[in-house]
Formats: sequence, structure tokens, C-alpha cells
Amino acid sequence: MLRVLLVDDEPFIVQGLMVFVDWEQEGYEIVYTAADGAEALTYLKEHKVDLVISDIKMPVMSGLELLETIRRENISDAYFIILSGYSDFSYAQQAIRYECMEYILKPVEKEELLGVLRRVAKVSEAARENEKKKQKLEHEYLARNIIALLCGKYDTVNLEYIKSHMNLSDSVRYVYLEPYDIGDMSEQEDGEYCLIQRKLHQACQDFLKEDSSHCFFDVSWNEKNYDIGFIYCDYMAKNRAISEVEYLSDFQESLELAIQRPVKLLAGKKVSDISGLAKSYSTACVLNSLEAFRAKKKMYFYEEEVQIHNGGIILCKQSLDALISAIEQNDKIQIRKCVENLYEEMRQMGLAADTVNLNINYFLFQLIYLATEQDDCVDQKEILHFIGESTFEEGVTRGSSVHMVHFALEYAEYLAQLRKNISRGGVIRDVEKEIRENYAENLTLRELSKKYYVNSAYLGQIFRKKFGQSFKEYLNNYRMEQAVQRLLYTSDKIYQIALDVGYKDCDYFINRFIAAKGCTPAKFRRQGGVLKN
Repeated sequence: MLRVLLVDDEPFIVQGLMVFVDWEQEGYEIVYTAADGAEALTYLKEHKVDLVISDIKMPVMSGLELLETIRRENISDAYFIILSGYSDFSYAQQAIRYECMEYILKPVEKEELLGVLRRVAKVSEAARENEKKKQKLEHEYLARNIIALLCGKYDTVNLEYIKSHMNLSDSVRYVYLEPYDIGDMSEQEDGEYCLIQRKLHQACQDFLKEDSSHCFFDVSWNEKNYDIGFIYCDYMAKNRAISEVEYLSDFQESLELAIQRPVKLLAGKKVSDISGLAKSYSTACVLNSLEAFRAKKKMYFYEEEVQIHNGGIILCKQSLDALISAIEQNDKIQIRKCVENLYEEMRQMGLAADTVNLNINYFLFQLIYLATEQDDCVDQKEILHFIGESTFEEGVTRGSSVHMVHFALEYAEYLAQLRKNISRGGVIRDVEKEIRENYAENLTLRELSKKYYVNSAYLGQIFRKKFGQSFKEYLNNYRMEQAVQRLLYTSDKIYQIALDVGYKDCDYFINRFIAAKGCTPAKFRRQGGVLKN
């Protein structure tokens, strides 16, 4: 509802205006009435209104003086309508000079006033939409600068823009948020999970309110992740007089309530300044990698999960290096033996949980180093996490010897694939051929990776490297191309075309088509092909 202030020194005129039109039906609410310009000015200094309707001649302060004052002193940006019994053009000129929207002569005609109110409503709606677009663009530009900071590819311009557009504190940390239990899925499910991600992002903004710019989409740019990035600052908990853990717990609980599903929260290492955010982000990524080897929780803090103390730490380096060597050689028998030896050594030593974690962390980081030497163009932490999750089985303890054997065997296969340099081989060509020949089928990276004996996370990354887009994006774009040909050169029904190009849900197909081409399939067909601008 648009808020209205009525200003007139004649009470009967005010009363008449209040019943003259159905304000609520027109989308307005009269929030205050003032007897002169001075009273109205006092109200405007404390309250926001959208429209002021004022008489021109009043004691103490006239309507024109009120208009001039609020514009000159920037007190209100409300639309202004003058009601006057004077048809003198000089009055109208003065009103227009100070951005008066309308100058209406008394007695006021109902249809004339309604016409002005509807015009104000239309202009106001357009202004709100423009403001939303402006805020969205500013938020997206801020997110681009933040992602540059996270990637370590930034300069003082990026840093200064972030500092000038965000409320920050001395200590900050990067927090990774994602709905739990998102695995490989069909195209229909993919669309549903994108909606869940949007709901999660909106829930973050609703909770953060004035700090909504602290959350942003898709930092990882990975097709399997539906994450939201969040920059936590110390003042957030202090403003609520609670601890950081309590704040993040409340935040997580609010998000889960909003999207009606569990949310994973990974809190990276706290850093002393926003310029160190890349380090905090990197540690959150490490947590994501290590999660597959920890007891399942909804919230992880880097400081708790990766504990290194000055005394009492025992690294089983000889056993670990032997296991790493067996993995590098893809020696399955030796891998099983080395895992057994490692866990037996840790058992005999009675190592505490944090020491066991240190040994596993050393092991995992060495594997990342091995893989990076083979191919430094892919996200090895993501590969590590994917393999750790995919080799985990129900009833098996995370990080146990059984889990470790499964993981080590698959990671050995992954390293063997890297050595074959499959990104330059025929696998990508085979996958592309699969898309072109079987695009209507429910193709997934997981199934194709099994068919061609390639780790699916790695296949997804080298596919993006080759084509500049994810496997799903490529598949969807190819389906759209085929749909376009059918729309232009056949008379087939739209629901049949949707089914034939791989979409069982016609409504979902139409929405995807609109996103790709900017219009419905029916309109596209009628106009003989209209591409999105």
C-alpha cells in the first residue's frame, strides 16, 4: 500500500477527500492528516510517505513552501500533488519547478483524482522495479568482486569496492552453506534443486536483512554443488549478544525451517581481515573434502576439525607414505595391506581422535599434491570429496579402515586415469557423441563415467574445460537446438517435441525454452524463430 499524507487547513475538505475515493481499492493508505505545511513538514522529518496531497494556500506554511522545503532540504522523495482554487499559471510553474506531479484545480473531480492516483501508482511501481534491478546489479557486481577475492585474483580496486559496499569487522570467516543429500539427478530434479538453492539464498537474505549482501550464489561453479557462500563477521553475533556458535546455529536453524530440509554448514578458518578471505575460503573447501572422512554432522568448524597441538602428536609417516606409494602405483593388494598396517599401528598406539585426524589429513593432502602434479587445471579438493563420498557405504564408519580401503582403491584408479591424460584422449569425444545420439535419454555424468571407466567428478571438470560449460548445460543447449528444429520444420505438438528431446514434463520444457529463447515454444513457432536478445 502507498502511504498518503493529506495537508489542508479546512477539516471538511480533509474529511471529504478521505471518503471521496476508495483509497484501499486503489492501493493507498492515508497515514496522516496535517492542518498546514509546517505540521506536515514535522511529520515528514520522522516518517516516510509515498504521496503528499496538499492545498496551496494555508496559514503558517503554504503548500508551495512545503514542496520547496522538502525538495531543497531533501526531506522526502514522495510524489506531490497540489490542490488549488487558483488557476494562475505562475503557481503551476512554481509547482512544476519543484517536481510537483500534478496541479489540480478545485473543486476536484473524482475521475481526475482517480486518474492521477493511478498514474502515481504506475510510476511508483516502475520506480520500485528499477530500484530492485539496480540493487540486483549492485549485488551481482559485489559478488563478482568477492569471488575474485576468494580466488586470489584481485587488486586494490576489488578490495576497496568490497570494503565500501559491505559492513565488515576485524575478524571474518567464509561459511559454506548447502542443502544436504544432493546427489546425481535427472533433469527434472536438477530444476527442482536449483529452486531449492534459490530458496536457500532468499532465506539467507531474509535472516541477514541489512547484511544480505554477505551471501551469494555458486562460488564453486561446480555443477554438482548447490552452495551459497556467506561472509560471517564478528559484529553479527555481538549485535545479538550471543556467541558465534549460537549465531550460526540460529542461522542454520532458520534456513532449514525456510527450505524444509537440512542444511550443511562448513565454517572456514577465521581471518583477521577481509583481504585474507581466500585463506578462509580455502579451509572451508578443505572441510568439504575432509567431511567424507568424519562422523556426519550438520555444522563443521575448521578450528575444531583440523586440530594441531604442539605436543603429543604422532604422525605415522612411514605407514602413510607406504600407502601413498601403493596408491600411486595402483597396486590393489599392497593398498589393502598398507591400510591394514596403518590402522593397526594407530590402534596399538592408542592415538587420540585429533591425532588420527592429523594422520588422515596428512594422507589426503599428499594425495591432492600427487593429483595436482598430473593435472593442476581441475579442483582436486572437489575430486577428493567426491571419491570419499562415493566410496562410503551405509553401516561403514566414515574414515574407518574399510572406508579407507574403498577410497584408496578408487583414488588409485583416478590417478591412473590422470596419467593416461584422458582430457586429450577420446573419452570427451565419446561423451559428446553420446549426447548427440542419445540426447533424449536420461543421460548423466555418473552413468557415462561408469561406461567409460572415468571418475565422474573429473569427467565433469574436463568437460567444462573443453566446452566452456557444464555437461548439463551442454546437454540442455543441445536439446533446445533440436527442439528449435522441430518447431520450425514440423507440425508436431509441443508436448510431443518436449518428450522427444528429453523432457517428460511439458511445463518444465516450456520454462527451459523461455529461459533459452526468451519466448514460449508456441510464440517462437508463430514468429518463425525469435532468438533471445
